[in-house]
Amino acid sequence: MPSYEQLSALLDPASTVLITVECQQGVVGPGAALPQLAREARDSGALANVARLVAAAHAGGVQVLHAVAERRPDGRGANRNARLFRAAERLPVQQLTGTAATCLAPPIEVAEQDLVIRRLHGLSPVQGTEADALLRNLGCRTLVVTGVSANVAIPNTVFDAVNRGYTVVVPSDAIAGVPADYTPAMIRHTLALVATVATTDEVLSCLRRTARPGPAVRPV
Repeated sequence: MPSYEQLSALLDPASTVLITVECQQGVVGPGAALPQLAREARDSGALANVARLVAAAHAGGVQVLHAVAERRPDGRGANRNARLFRAAERLPVQQLTGTAATCLAPPIEVAEQDLVIRRLHGLSPVQGTEADALLRNLGCRTLVVTGVSANVAIPNTVFDAVNRGYTVVVPSDAIAGVPADYTPAMIRHTLALVATVATTDEVLSCLRRTARPGPAVRPV
């Protein structure tokens, strides 16, 4: 784990962005399309830790970006070139644009200045979306990656960010995947090679150093 000084140097509020990946009702909410993943995100405390990090980012002046995966009712523009995509088409809960499934899941609160990126295709909120341009315009140098899943979207996000020159911080207890023992193994053997891995509490200790009254929140 990094020292407090090392982590603090990375988490300068002026150049840090926190991203939540697919923390939406249809993925991690009570009526999610993948109940096992949703249950793991909640039971492990990962979703609660994401909410804690978002609240601290709001209070500390750190930009928050929410990445949401969705699809049109007619499926236009969506991938069908992998088993994952074809299986998603048959799930009882669809991540349809404009529905509750694509709203951020409690206990995460969304502030007025948060940015939301909605994608209709692919596995990553960075590749093929406006994320990179937004991050550069925001002066981002460090991206804090949270959310689901450790199986697919999280490693994609980390690799895509690193490939574009960002430094990535992964709060190890603010991401989740299935089965439960896969997440720590993937972090140790994969993400730790390219990102700075810390705990939620360690990240919070750095973000709170510049805490100030938080902004208003709204449902998204």
